[in-house]
Amino acid sequence: MAAFMKGYAGETYALMRIMVGANFFFHGTHKLFSFPQAAPDAPAFVLYGAGVIELVGGLLVAIGLQTRWAAFICSGTMAAAYWMAHGLNHFFPQVNQGELALIYCFVFLFISANGSGKWSVDGGK
Repeated sequence: MAAFMKGYAGETYALMRIMVGANFFFHGTHKLFSFPQAAPDAPAFVLYGAGVIELVGGLLVAIGLQTRWAAFICSGTMAAAYWMAHGLNHFFPQVNQGELALIYCFVFLFISANGSGKWSVDGGK
């Protein structure tokens, strides 16, 4: 059924990388600049530390520059966020509300392993 998509693997990967990076970038603007809504109530070191990684890492992943390193750091940040805020509360992510952190962690790990691909500043490295 999905064989028609086989020829578009590079483009769909690039779209995923761009959209995940852009969404992560806006998590950073949320924490650092209260845009598009007020920043969450959390300790300053969490807001600024995670916010900078989300802002810079998300931008680098979205545009495809130093993608492997940026995605690897973002993946580690989300693994730490999962265990700091969710993982110790309950075994199941659906219950501990850590689904988004887990998904980001593994998508960024995948991007780190595969590089920037098409439509990237660094030419697919």
